[in-house]
Amino acid sequence: MPSIVGRFLNWWLNPFWTYIFINQAEVGSIINIYAYVAFLFVILTYGMETGFFRFASKEGDFKNVYSTTLLSIIFTSLSFVLLVYVFRNNIAMALDIACRPEYVTIMGITTALDVISTIPFAKLRLQHRPLRFAYIKFINIGINIAFNLIFLTLFPLLAKASPCSIFDRLYDKDFGIGYVFLANLIASTITLVLLVPELRCHLKFDKALWKKMMSYSFPILIVGITGMINQNIDKILLPEMLPASAEPMKQLGIYGTAFKMAVLLNMFIQAFRFAFEPFFFSQKSDGDSKKMYAIVMKYFIIMGLIIFLGMSTFIDLFMKINASQYRDGIGVVPIVMMANLFMGIYFNLSLWYKLTDTTRYGAYQGILGSVVTIAINVALIPVLGYYASAIAILACFVVMTVVSYLRGNKIYPVGYDLKNFFFYLTLSILLFAIYWFFREEGSPKYWLAALCNLVFFVVIYFKEKRDFIAIFKPSSTIK
Repeated sequence: MPSIVGRFLNWWLNPFWTYIFINQAEVGSIINIYAYVAFLFVILTYGMETGFFRFASKEGDFKNVYSTTLLSIIFTSLSFVLLVYVFRNNIAMALDIACRPEYVTIMGITTALDVISTIPFAKLRLQHRPLRFAYIKFINIGINIAFNLIFLTLFPLLAKASPCSIFDRLYDKDFGIGYVFLANLIASTITLVLLVPELRCHLKFDKALWKKMMSYSFPILIVGITGMINQNIDKILLPEMLPASAEPMKQLGIYGTAFKMAVLLNMFIQAFRFAFEPFFFSQKSDGDSKKMYAIVMKYFIIMGLIIFLGMSTFIDLFMKINASQYRDGIGVVPIVMMANLFMGIYFNLSLWYKLTDTTRYGAYQGILGSVVTIAINVALIPVLGYYASAIAILACFVVMTVVSYLRGNKIYPVGYDLKNFFFYLTLSILLFAIYWFFREEGSPKYWLAALCNLVFFVVIYFKEKRDFIAIFKPSSTIK
């Protein structure tokens, strides 16, 4: 709940920023910096969160594992903050914010605080304390949103209304997007303070245990980095690959805003992932469980395509929540949504290497996806701009899905309903293409969008009616 609801609430900051920051380049800078932060977060946790889960159960010495993990993360995080502070001017210059090195310092400290917080949060999860976990997560979200509103709307209004007041002295208009980062820092600081009871432990660093944990966690770090490349490298490459005349940060602001519009499908996938992973690990590896996996995949795809078609055909309506100067990237949204659907399908397929303990294939496939992503971005950004980035992420997850299916079918074959998958996929794309062909910019045909979605619903209903009845009928089985 805190992850999904939090993601949705935080998402609303993006359209909020589009109205606050008139210049798209400012939102582009926010997106660019957070893309780097996503990479740094994965690197600075270096798989130790998963390693903690594994060894806290395996070793039978929870306190020793927790203390070793926590000390390791704290040491590397503080070392990172020191490096960021020393080289803040160089980093700011590289990020094209040379006049604002304080942005780098703020985000460096924020990243370190968030990384340190992962271990006490992991402790709460391992000890089955979901209420405290959710309570702190919601406070973090609330504080971040509240201070965004305070810094970017309330302070400017109060400073303008009372030119000689304390608010006029506190508010610096030129600090701009720095207030976004400052709000994040405040939220992360309060979160870590709330986690202090979980940080209290007998501090002991077990070097031998740490080496074993690092050996286990390093492959997870590789998988995490490839995941970040597949989902975030475009936000880093766009400003580097576009010529200055194209105003790259402005283009990134438009692209990033459009990219965020795929949130509904992302939330569905996130919710599904939380439910599905413990579900399939709890099943027996027999014929019945494989039938269930195939059924789950089928209806996951149907639901995903319903969301894809619904949002893609009503995208003109959805995009109105953003300021008008950020709506030029509307054509990116359907591409990114389809990419996210394939990402969800790939996650479904990943059960074969998790159940057969051949997780190295996950790393191989992640690396392959990263190669595809980087190659397409580098080759096509100068030609197609941010559309190249959208195509790259779609191609990445399509390739990973195909490779995973082909390999998994040899090691752990599941009878997925490929015939219906291709039928529904083709139908949804065809209906979307019909709408897009007749769509007129500025005067969207919502009646046509509704008709396309109705056709899709009717087809699904008549094709799946019998199975729907069987699934939801008590004590029924699907043969």
